[in-house]
Amino acid sequence: MARLIALCALLLLAPTASAFKFMKNWKVPTIQGEIARKAAREKFGSKKLVVITGTSSGLGRKTAAALLRTGKYHVVGAVRDLDKMELVAEMDGFDMSSFTPMFCELNSFESVRSFVDELKEFKAAKPVDRLICNAAVYQPSLPYAKWSVDGHEQQMQINFLSHFLMTSLLLDDLAQADDPRCIYVGSVTGNDNTVGGGGVYPIADLKELDGLKLGAKNPISMFDGYNFDGAKAYKDSKLCLMMTSNLLHDKYHKQTGIAFSSIYPGCIAESPLFREKREWFRKYFPIFMKYITGGFVGEEEAGMRLFQVAHDPRCSKSGVYWSWNGGARGGGGGGLFLKKGG
Repeated sequence: MARLIALCALLLLAPTASAFKFMKNWKVPTIQGEIARKAAREKFGSKKLVVITGTSSGLGRKTAAALLRTGKYHVVGAVRDLDKMELVAEMDGFDMSSFTPMFCELNSFESVRSFVDELKEFKAAKPVDRLICNAAVYQPSLPYAKWSVDGHEQQMQINFLSHFLMTSLLLDDLAQADDPRCIYVGSVTGNDNTVGGGGVYPIADLKELDGLKLGAKNPISMFDGYNFDGAKAYKDSKLCLMMTSNLLHDKYHKQTGIAFSSIYPGCIAESPLFREKREWFRKYFPIFMKYITGGFVGEEEAGMRLFQVAHDPRCSKSGVYWSWNGGARGGGGGGLFLKKGG
């Protein structure tokens, strides 16, 4: 696990390694700093600042709506299509005084860095209270790898590498909050001790990280160094996220107070995530998950589950993988948690 993070850090963070050196960023309070903090209070009031990737559809959309309904959060939605986000916000009745969409293309590290720069200018002295790394792509049927702007396999960059970069650039800001949480949306498919992860081929497995050691750039598509497999690339990316959450907890929770966790909200079988699957799969998979496995969950309830991890005081524990007892339930996403890895 440590090798994964070390290699990713070398790959992405050489110019920004100081993001992890928290002590160097601590400063004696100044008049200018107090003026900046006062301006932030006037801008945001007592609301907590939440950053969510992928708020224009699916899980991120429903989670943003749930957070906004409380009136206790200002949500920044990191999206690649601002026009679509504007339409969704209008349709869902987002309070635009508490919601700010910002462009972020996770397929590009430069775009991630630009997003963080824009965010820091926007929020000024306001710390980031929640970072929710949600956005993802799933390309299981591709016969060959698609490459990001930076030359990495798309699923691995969008789902993991860019979120790893974003986290590193915002750790200092998170550490300044009173109850900071960094939440990664994982998947049961990346967990090989489950039926969904260990019983369905291909199995998530990074092996010795031979591909990452070589840079994981075109033509090397897989972190394990083997030939491209679209379904496995997705599972590996989710495995990387969950491993990263555990390692960040071990290395940084005590010194920063940030609660690092990952979550599997259930199988959102009707999610746009499956838009690249074949038509027959999109038709019958939700039926299978509802009536055969019982693992189906709708977008609304899944959004409430992610909202709960971000909002509920009981979910401030670090080093936890959150999942749920049973399948879909009615109501507002209540129910008991299963805590794994904490």
